[in-house]
Amino acid sequence: MSVIILAIESSCDETSAAIIKDGVVLSNVIATQDVHKEFGGVVPELASRAHQQNIVPVIDKALKDADTKKEELSAIAFTRGPGLLGALIVGTSFAKALALGLEIPLIEVNHMQAHILSHFIEEPKPKFPFLCLTVSGGHTQIVLVKDFLDMKVIGETRDDAAGEAFDKSAKLLGLDYPGGPLIDKYAKIGDSSRFKFSKSKVPGYDYSFSGIKTSILYFLRQEIKKDAGFIKDNIADLSASIQKTIIEMLIEKLELAANENNLSDIAIAGGVSANSGLRDAITDMAKNNNWQTYFPALEYCTDNAAMIAIAGHYKYAAKEFVGLDIAPLARMPLI
Repeated sequence: MSVIILAIESSCDETSAAIIKDGVVLSNVIATQDVHKEFGGVVPELASRAHQQNIVPVIDKALKDADTKKEELSAIAFTRGPGLLGALIVGTSFAKALALGLEIPLIEVNHMQAHILSHFIEEPKPKFPFLCLTVSGGHTQIVLVKDFLDMKVIGETRDDAAGEAFDKSAKLLGLDYPGGPLIDKYAKIGDSSRFKFSKSKVPGYDYSFSGIKTSILYFLRQEIKKDAGFIKDNIADLSASIQKTIIEMLIEKLELAANENNLSDIAIAGGVSANSGLRDAITDMAKNNNWQTYFPALEYCTDNAAMIAIAGHYKYAAKEFVGLDIAPLARMPLI
């Protein structure tokens, strides 16, 4: 008998639902919240309200797109964390209620683990063991992936995430939220070697991105005093230089981890994995080292329920179910 799982993602500002059947994603519906743009970042309370409005129509569309009735479902998978607590409560509560009503198992999914497992939605798929650089607005981690459900964080940021560094830098440049994609857009036509910004030095495989934000802030303040139109006149070169610095920080630690752990299969995941500059840099690094690289399709980089679905698929096979007393976790370790 086929295993059909409904997956729900509500960790931040995307309400998403997906249907997976025997490991094949049949639908992946995402409702993005535009309400946060005017505030320059995600407002947790507004995100929670939007999830309440979106979750029923999003799940209904996911079922229809997959030509699936709710009575055919074998289990419900949902994002337990990490994420915004109010947003997670909406998805968790709906998943629990539906599982209870249908009398089917409930599967909790770690959001960051799901990002990594997004590589197994489509070909080509990495071979175990491999390294995965997970980069998003809230997390930056180097993960040693031994199996579908056996992962270990060997390096992570000690303060801010790379995605936050992109978005905060974009805000300093006067760009709209989310600013990371806009920096990537301008960087393609800019001179990445024109401006220099300081890099924080952290031992081992860990990162620190708080220093580069401060470096950019002070630099811009100084230049604006001399020329009020400095940012507007140099937006492409500033974007390219900022992007190059952040990417170099990411690549240096990733290459070190791959060499010292003797691994040649390298993957990236998370929202920042959609950044074209990062993809190009990792591709170049792989060519220089004769490594194999893996990138998820762009639709699976940002938050989506398809990645929750594939994680739920492997957890269902391992019979890793949870009870209805399960609660969401704003902070949730990978292991």
